[in-house]
Amino acid sequence: MEISTFNPFTEKELGRYKVASLEDVKETIRNLKENQLKWRENIDKRIDMLKESKKNFEKNVESLATLMSSEMGKPISQSIAEVQKTLRLFDYYIENGEKFLENEYIHTEAKKSYIRFDPLGVIIIIMPWNFPLWQVARAAIPALLAGNAVLLKHASIVSGSSLKIQELFNLDTFRSTITTGKIIDDAIKFSDGVSFTGSTAAGSIIAAEAGKNIKKFVMELGGSDPYIVLDSSNIDEAVKNSVYARLQNNGQSCIASKRFLINDSIYDEFSRRMLEEYSRVKVGDQLDKDTYIGPLSSVSQKDIITKQLKELKSMGTVISTGDNFGNVIRPALVKMDKDYGEEVFGPIAMLSRFKTIDEAIKLANDTPYGLGCSIWGDPDNAEKLVPYIESGTVSINKIVASDPRLPFGGTKKSGIGRELSRYGILEFTNIKTVWVN
Repeated sequence: MEISTFNPFTEKELGRYKVASLEDVKETIRNLKENQLKWRENIDKRIDMLKESKKNFEKNVESLATLMSSEMGKPISQSIAEVQKTLRLFDYYIENGEKFLENEYIHTEAKKSYIRFDPLGVIIIIMPWNFPLWQVARAAIPALLAGNAVLLKHASIVSGSSLKIQELFNLDTFRSTITTGKIIDDAIKFSDGVSFTGSTAAGSIIAAEAGKNIKKFVMELGGSDPYIVLDSSNIDEAVKNSVYARLQNNGQSCIASKRFLINDSIYDEFSRRMLEEYSRVKVGDQLDKDTYIGPLSSVSQKDIITKQLKELKSMGTVISTGDNFGNVIRPALVKMDKDYGEEVFGPIAMLSRFKTIDEAIKLANDTPYGLGCSIWGDPDNAEKLVPYIESGTVSINKIVASDPRLPFGGTKKSGIGRELSRYGILEFTNIKTVWVN
């Protein structure tokens, strides 16, 4: 059995890859377990090896970005930015990882009592296509630095990127496997933990498999993030930032703002200016450095968004910025008359009005998801909303974005556990209590 990858803009085949069997995957895990036993012993050596990995990525920024964009449609300028952001992630953990993993001494009546952080073993990371490198790196780098080995199962449409990432890490404790979701689900029992980023539906299946086998897991799942615009906001800034907030990665981002909740007194002006900004973005070939909106990742993804647009027409007024073509969906605004519960993973912004702060909070929380929330307005007033927003991140006068220095993750159906920062590196460790009399 083979997997093929395609350029979603030209729809031309890019590569074919043999699918690994369950026995193949089990053998890879066995080899990783053997290599991990030595890898875990010396953090200084791990840091040195990750420094070498970083150099490999630095030398291949353009080529890796081009491969990523070719396979899944992200505008090339955003793929380059993704690789550069990953380099900063390397720097953060190389600089801070040893400190994060130091023994934590606790004063008790013992001669000595402390907490140590030991690696679990082999961690399977199951990653999506929308950020082909960043999603992998933010799971893999802290897990590796903590002394674990990592097996990557990437989305099939970025199989070439997956193998390139393995080549650039160049570690015997990092392997990429090209296989099916069913096979990797069956392989979870042979691992020591699993990290998954993707849809809530797929995450629930993987979490059930991990739970059945008592394996530690971290889930970073879907989102339908609110973008709240208060009447005290700087409308220029709020409109300008709404472009990247919704249209980053062709609208295919779990932390993209999807529901725009706008104070009634500024709704008409804001929506008019937002439509003007969305109409200006350049649409086309993702490998053109001036392109802002490229194709969606696949024909199936385009079909899903097309279906959702039809459903949204019965729930509000859909305003498109032009005709769609191929796998390209042009940005569109939907002035909502009622709620739409599904996550829209494409460049479609849903707009709703509110009159009071209580109404804004209710609308923001009226979703099964809770990943991020962006609030625009007077900082002191906006911060008063924070305790009542059900999400893992609240950004005030800034779009929601992951940052290596801060923990990232969601609540409700947006996930379990955290990535990044010290919290992320400790997720796949045994937090071990030691008492010495």
